[in-house]
Parts: sequence; C-alpha cells; structure tokens
Amino acid sequence: MNVLVLGSGGREHAFAWKIAQSSQIDKLFIAPGNAGTAQEGTNVDLAVDDFDGIKAFCLQEKIDFVFVGPELPLVKGIHDFFLGDEEIKHISIIGPNKEAAQLEGSKDFSKRFMKRHNIPTAKYQTFTKETLDEGYAFLESLKPPFVLKADGLAAGKGVLILDNLEEAKNELKSMLTESKFGAASNQVVIEEFLKGIELSVFVITDGTSYKKLPEAKDYKRIGEGDTGLNTGGMGAVSPVPFANQAFMDKVENQVIIPTIKGLKKDGIDYQGFIFFGLMNVKNDPFVIEYNCRMGDPETEVVIPRLKSDILELFEGVATRTLSERDVEFDDRTATTVMMVSGGYPEAYEKEKSITGLTGIHDSLVFHAGTKKDGPTVLTAGGRVLAVTSYGKNKDKALKTSYENIEKINFEGAYYRKDIGFDIKEEED
Repeated sequence: MNVLVLGSGGREHAFAWKIAQSSQIDKLFIAPGNAGTAQEGTNVDLAVDDFDGIKAFCLQEKIDFVFVGPELPLVKGIHDFFLGDEEIKHISIIGPNKEAAQLEGSKDFSKRFMKRHNIPTAKYQTFTKETLDEGYAFLESLKPPFVLKADGLAAGKGVLILDNLEEAKNELKSMLTESKFGAASNQVVIEEFLKGIELSVFVITDGTSYKKLPEAKDYKRIGEGDTGLNTGGMGAVSPVPFANQAFMDKVENQVIIPTIKGLKKDGIDYQGFIFFGLMNVKNDPFVIEYNCRMGDPETEVVIPRLKSDILELFEGVATRTLSERDVEFDDRTATTVMMVSGGYPEAYEKEKSITGLTGIHDSLVFHAGTKKDGPTVLTAGGRVLAVTSYGKNKDKALKTSYENIEKINFEGAYYRKDIGFDIKEEED
C-alpha cells in the first residue's frame, strides 16, 4: 500500500510513525513534512491545499490512501476534489468531505447541528455586523465571562474569553466590523461560559459505525498554572483519570452516538476522524467544539497508545467495514511535553540548531516545527518538538519526558514544567 500523509506538524509525524509500522505499507510519503517525518518516509515539497499538485503526485506514485492531517484542505474540499475526478476517485481520502468538515469550519453550523440533534452544548446566538446591536443585548443577558467565537477558521486564535462586558462589546464590534480575524469573523457566535475541566475525545468513523480512541487532555496556555496566551498546545496526557466509565458512557450516549446518527439523518457522509472538545461540568459532558481531524498535541499521546495496525482502520473507513476491525490500546499512560521557540506564541525566531536528539532512548520525539539543513536539524516553527513517554501513571511518564527534554537543546527553548498539574490520580 502506498500512502500520502498531508501536513507538517507533530500530529503528522505521529501518524507517519504509526503508518510506517504497518505490515501493509509499501511506500510512505509526507507533504510537506518536517525533519522528523523524513525518518519515517519520504518528504514531498507540496502544499496541503495544492490539490492539482497532490493529484499529479498521487498518479505518479500510485497512491492508495491520502491521510489528511490539518483542517484547511478538508474545509477547502480535498475529499470532494478527489471524488469528482475520474482519474483519482479510486484513491481513498481519510478525512471528511467539505460539507462534513463544516463541523469545524463553521461554529454556527456546528452549534445549529448540536441544537438540532439535542447534543449538550452551551446556549448561544450568532451575529453579523447587521445584528451588532442584538449582539450587545445578548451579551448584556449573560453573566461574565463572555465567550466570543469567530465562525470560521482562524488558526486557533478566533476564540476570546473576556470578563468585562464593555471589553466584550468592543471585541464583538472589532470582529464584525473591522475584520479582526478576517473573513472568519464575518459571523460571530456568542455563547454562555461553561465552568468545568476540559478533555478531548476522538472517534474514527466510516459514516455508519465508529471506533473510539483513547481520550486525552491538552494544555493550551503558554504559562504554568494555565496562565498567559493561548497556544496550539503545550502538552497532553492520556488517559484522563476523571473520564471514568460512568462519564464516558454519558459521552457515548449523549454526544458520540447522537453525532454519528445526526450526520446520517442530515444526509452528511462523514469518513474520517471526529474530535470532540468537551467540558466536564459537574460530571456531565458538554461539547465546546468539533474538529474534523485529530488534535495536536493530543495525537502525540493517543496514537502511541494505539496497538492496532492503523492501515487496517483506514481500510475499514474506505470500504465502510470499520465495524469488523479490531482496535486495541496500550494500558499505560502516555504524556507529551512541547518544546517551543522563545517568544512563542508571539514573535519568535526560526532556524536555531537543535542538538541532543540522537541521545533520546526512552521517549518518542515527534517533530512539530523542524527542517533539515544537511545533517543539521533546525527549528522552523513556534512549536518545535513533542517529547512523548509511557509510564504506569502520569507522573512516571512525565518524569521520563522531562529527563529527556534536558538532553535536547536549541537557543531560546521553552517548555512547561507542570503538564498534568490539575489531574489527580491514584498512585500505584
């Protein structure tokens, strides 16, 4: 089997690492990839939304599966592009079509979907610049903090949580009338703030049946104690101790099953991963958001816990026989800690030489923002490396990750030393 992975982050390196282990793999390509993915397969200089270039490459290399890592090509309709082209329609795309990807591509679409199918979520309303005054009135009806979400994709930056009513009104005006987040904020969803603890749940579906993957919890803020600016994620832990059987049964019955059935009822054919961003509010799950792909850095702890052959699952999605496939997981805890560039998530420098990577033995190092310059590995992004370790509990896994991070160096490197700080677990 020949497989093309689209993307260049830690998520794509983790998937490439897993695909490379499959008994069915012949050739593995990653476009555009990074210095880490180059260890698993062959990097290809193609942009993830260069659909014509991707088509030509797939024909040239006789690709069987295209796994789409990031959301942009999915929301832009890469699945539909392949299905609509006689030359490549036989190639299986692991990732939903354009309509299905609106679960992530439009906050308003996903909220209306949840309301229609009685999936628990925060109460909300959607506003445009023409209904700005109504938006102000809705804000006045809510208790702080106020949650404002740009409707479209905003590279993870389109959500504001504000304590002050006047500030919330000013930001709403800025989003709607001054294009604070570009076209993404032509519509803004305002929703009630939910107080609780977050976790991420994932399924892979062929449109009818689904398989659950291990849950995870990630840490978005740059500073310790969950302070400072939001980032793409500074680390993650799986499993999540508070996500016990009783809670996960609620997630399955109140969230996952109604979502899969709702998509089918709405005539939306969904093949790929669904990410449920959840809030545990007094032991009840509420959906904060859907993503139409796996999360990052959660992938870096979820995929290492998957013992099954991932191409078996992809084949199940493509042939709609997922219910016949077995899924097995490692019982150990997996943790990942992100090493990021100094200054991230604001201005930061790139092309810093990374040393110490060859001395890592007890951890997996997934590259997020790196590139090769001859034999040298250089930083090429804000989030640079994800150091993932196994352990019989969270603390033991984290101890290994932190010990190995000490061996890796690049100028300005920063990481949080308190990943998992808010998770209580019984020590063995």
